[in-house]
Amino acid sequence: MKPTQVLNRTTILTAGLLLTAALFTSCRSSSPNGAVNAARHQFSFALTADIRQFTGPKHPGPQYFEGTCSALRDLGPGDFMISPGDIDPPAAIRATLDHFFGSNYVWYPVVGNHEAETPEDMAWLRTWGRQPIPGLVRRGPAGCETTTYSFDHGPAHFAVLNQYYNGKSDTGSRGDVVDPLYEWLRMDLTANRKPIVFVVGHEPISPIADMDNGRLRHKGDSLDAYPANAQRFLDLMRQHRVTAYLTAHSHNTSVTNLAGVWQVDAGHARGLGDKGARSSFLKLHVYPSGCRVDIYRDDGKGGAYQLTRSVELKAAGNP
Repeated sequence: MKPTQVLNRTTILTAGLLLTAALFTSCRSSSPNGAVNAARHQFSFALTADIRQFTGPKHPGPQYFEGTCSALRDLGPGDFMISPGDIDPPAAIRATLDHFFGSNYVWYPVVGNHEAETPEDMAWLRTWGRQPIPGLVRRGPAGCETTTYSFDHGPAHFAVLNQYYNGKSDTGSRGDVVDPLYEWLRMDLTANRKPIVFVVGHEPISPIADMDNGRLRHKGDSLDAYPANAQRFLDLMRQHRVTAYLTAHSHNTSVTNLAGVWQVDAGHARGLGDKGARSSFLKLHVYPSGCRVDIYRDDGKGGAYQLTRSVELKAAGNP
């Protein structure tokens, strides 16, 4: 074999290896966790809410939020967790997540009514919001820059709302989508180019009864307390083909299509902290054509969590 032939084959092999490495590198993502899966346009994340103080140090043990985290750890916690409010005190929730999933596990907290009424909780959330937010796209409007935000992950866009913002203060509303917050969301959704879109806020558009026992709470004092604004909010999400609105507040788990927009209520994840409905956590699986919600609930007695049902959310909120 001639030397030039060896050189040519070596050059070809080296070029091939470099190309493979370049392609591998290009498939990676700057997403907070699960970067390769995000680059493949599929990932999962966890949804928990209304935990309040039902974790360590006040309420440790498997019959409370620690049991939720233990079950989620065994299942696989997904790339991150979103908690749509009533996560007070947030420092205790973060400590529990650190214990079960490690300090690098990404948590996106959302302001609920109990945080809005507690200065210490709001101080913690504002401090969190001043730090780099994984996947950040846009910070909130003036007066709410640290507790309203949007971020991207894989094929999905998330807009997180502080519904206690009144246009000046981030704790000045009783739970509403006031004009400045609506305009911020309108601009954010207009600029988005991701195919899957989630909007997140503590208060349901209209509370729905628990899917298992029919309990109904907060009817008339959620976003439906301001029906014109609630309808405008729903219309905006429908117009921009939002896949789902992720919410809480009611402590009741439900997945409902509201005229083309899925409302996913996480229920509560406090175990025996609320005996009126079974404790729940949700795991959402996102792919380019849509989303599936897997619902896990305990036995109502502080026992083990089991998959109770799955709901397919078709892309763009189509029923």
